[in-house]
Order: sequence, then structure tokens, then C-alpha cells
Amino acid sequence: MLHQEKILNIPAIRRMPTYLHKLLKMQAEGKVSVSSTELAEYMNIELIVVRKDISLTGISGQRRIGYDVNELIRYIKAYLGWEETIPAALVGAGSLGTALLGYDDFEHYGFRIEWVFDSSPDKIGTEIYGREVLDVRQIASQFAVRRPEIAVICVSNAAAQEVADQLVASGIRYIWNFANVSLNVPPGVVVQREVIAGGLAMLAVRRKMDRKRTGSNLLQSVRKKLFHK
Repeated sequence: MLHQEKILNIPAIRRMPTYLHKLLKMQAEGKVSVSSTELAEYMNIELIVVRKDISLTGISGQRRIGYDVNELIRYIKAYLGWEETIPAALVGAGSLGTALLGYDDFEHYGFRIEWVFDSSPDKIGTEIYGREVLDVRQIASQFAVRRPEIAVICVSNAAAQEVADQLVASGIRYIWNFANVSLNVPPGVVVQREVIAGGLAMLAVRRKMDRKRTGSNLLQSVRKKLFHK
């Protein structure tokens, strides 16, 4: 069994879907093996990082050959718990929720949204990507019959906590939260919060740093010209 600290290697876990995306593409192209170097170049990260990441899955590569593509796909899926289908429910069929419903790659990750809920009368009873939109007030009755493993929250910030309370009361233990709020949940309930602006913040800071660097270099260039006159 893998050590708990290895299982919770968060940066590595976040990189695994990207490895998987590359491997699935290679599989479709009929390639049978892949090296750590190929994956490092694709990810634009150091080779040692790739080797450490892949070692977490428990797979062993062959010297000068690398890893069997099909086998590595299986090991990564097993490490992530994606070897079996994970039934999920989506609450909030707005723009973001609809985009998630139309995201085809979920099928490669064993993630299937089977329930869709919304509070809007205009959406209830309609179909989005083949799923009927149910009234959010039906959460408890729907989950009393069969319950998803994961619930996805794509509602407004103001409604997010109330929705989370409904989900927890219906027995949901894993919540993927796209609302920009921190949810209060009881012990034993796991919330993964996705802050979409986080990526924008990283880009903005890099842009700011690059602009400062460019400005500094320009100032040094001007000083050199003045000094040599």
C-alpha cells in the first residue's frame, strides 16, 4: 500500500491528469512506449519531477525503453481512483455548469454527471447534453433512492452554502465547489474549492514581474548610453 504522504502529494496529483491526457493521445496514435524525457518535455518540467511523480503510481519502467503506454494509463487511473466510474451530481446549470456538462474529457477520468439540478423555472424540465434538469428542491428525494459519490456546486456565492447544507444533509461527503466562497461543512465532508481567478492571479503577477524586469532593463540601457557619452 502506498504511504499516506505519497498519496497526498498535491502537486503531483494535479499533474497526473496532464500526463494522462498525453498518454491517451499517444495511445490513440498507436504508440506503445513513452520515456520520462518525453513526458518532461511535454510538461515543460524537470525530468526528476516526472520520475518522482510516476513512481507514486507504483509502476516500474524498463531501462532505455521507458513505460508501456497502456500500463502507465492503468496505473495512473488506479492511483487517482479513476479505474471505476464515479457518479456525480451537478447543482447549478448556468454557464459554468453547462460548460462542465459538455466537457468530453470527463469520460476518460471515470467521472460521470448523472444528476443536474437548478432553481430556475426556465431550466427545470429542460435537457442539457442529454441530462434532464431537476428542481433543486428534489435533491433529498432523488438521493434517497440513489446517491452520487461527488456533488459539484456551480451556483451563485449567495446560494452556495444553502446548497452545500442540502447536499450534506442528503449524505454527500465529497463536494467540488466552483462558487467563490468557503463552505462550512461538518467533519468528514471533503470540499475541493476551485478558485478560477487563481490562475488569472498567477498570470497577472507574472505579467507584472515581467513588466518591471523590462522597465529595469530599459533603465539600465539608458544609463549605459548616458555613461558612455
